[in-house]
Amino acid sequence: MTKFEIEERIVAMLKTVYDPEIPVNVYDLGLIYKIDVTDESDVTIDMTLTAPNCPAADFIMEDVRQKIESIDGVRTATINLVFEPEWNKDMMSEEAKLELGFL
Repeated sequence: MTKFEIEERIVAMLKTVYDPEIPVNVYDLGLIYKIDVTDESDVTIDMTLTAPNCPAADFIMEDVRQKIESIDGVRTATINLVFEPEWNKDMMSEEAKLELGFL
C-alpha cells in the first residue's frame, strides 16, 4: 500500500471522529493540521482543539489514535496536540460551516 493510499484511509477514518459537543467530524472542523506517514507506516498527526480547555480532549485524542492504528497498513500512530496556529472557524470545511449554520 502506498503512502497516498494510507493517507486517504487516515482522512476517511478521521471523518468518523467527533467532538462530543459538536456534530461535525474533527477533519471537517479543521482540527487536523498535519498527517505524516513514514516509509515504515508510522503515522504522526498534529491536531488542535476548538478550545484549549476542551473537556473532551483526552477522549478525542485517544479516539483518533485508536482509529488510526486500526487502519490496515498503519503500524503506529502518534497524536500531537498543538495550539499554533490557533484554531478558528475559517479552518472548517464548507460542509462543516453549512452544518453549523455559518453559511
